[in-house]
Amino acid sequence: MTPTVSASGLSLRYGRTPALDDVSVRLGEGVTGLIGPNGAGKTTLLRVLATAVRADRGAFTVLGHDPATTAGRQNVRRTLGYLPQAPGFHPDFTAFEFVDYVAILKEQTDRTARHREVRRVLEAVDLTGVRGKRIKKLSGGMRQRVALAAALVGDPGFLVLDEPTVGLDPEQRMRFRELIARAGEERTVLLSTHQTEDVAMLCHRVIVMAHGRVLFEGTPADLAARAAGHVWSSAERDPAAHAGWRTGTGSFRNVGDPPPGAALLEPTLEDGYLLTLDGTPAEVAAG
Repeated sequence: MTPTVSASGLSLRYGRTPALDDVSVRLGEGVTGLIGPNGAGKTTLLRVLATAVRADRGAFTVLGHDPATTAGRQNVRRTLGYLPQAPGFHPDFTAFEFVDYVAILKEQTDRTARHREVRRVLEAVDLTGVRGKRIKKLSGGMRQRVALAAALVGDPGFLVLDEPTVGLDPEQRMRFRELIARAGEERTVLLSTHQTEDVAMLCHRVIVMAHGRVLFEGTPADLAARAAGHVWSSAERDPAAHAGWRTGTGSFRNVGDPPPGAALLEPTLEDGYLLTLDGTPAEVAAG
């Protein structure tokens, strides 16, 4: 993999709390999923890579640009699209006006060319028909698409998305997944999410974080394979399991160290994720 983004030894503390603890990642073209529990450091990592905050230690490059210098930081921002967890919408802006405002911030000063670009990205997220509608009148799903359109201004090579599908209904999430997958065909996308199904359906690679550290980096199939031989079905909840829940069939799906003779099941990405966070069994096959 030829990396678009390469980070080494990123560390950042808020007071005595380590938000990032010696984080190193390499991102290439396609969609990489970033998953982990609340407080894992996911949003902090995204903000550092988006040059919104500076790490205390470590370094990274984006498309060969080093943000440690003023010129390098400006170059990173020119090639970056960032959708934060809570986009700062002005509710009285129309969709067109908001994206146009972001385009101005991205130094697109030629009005004719800028408006052409605004129309292009709004069409890309299927919002041409509501571009004159005020943001406060749009649904949650449409607002997220406005934010994505703003992130796509200038055709960035690196797209950073922080929880873009949170709060969306199943149909809206499905449409948003399609947009993210399309974006990942031409650029590097880093997608932070709590939805493991988003990662399973969209991502070429996945990073698992907890307590400010990277616990796993690899393919979704590799993450699922970590749970091979550690997922089983039973008629009752197994108290020795690290996690277990009743399924729609009435049987229980258990994750952990199975008892002898257990009816093993095919592991999923979520199973591998749960075991990676738990640190067992056998420290997840010493991986």
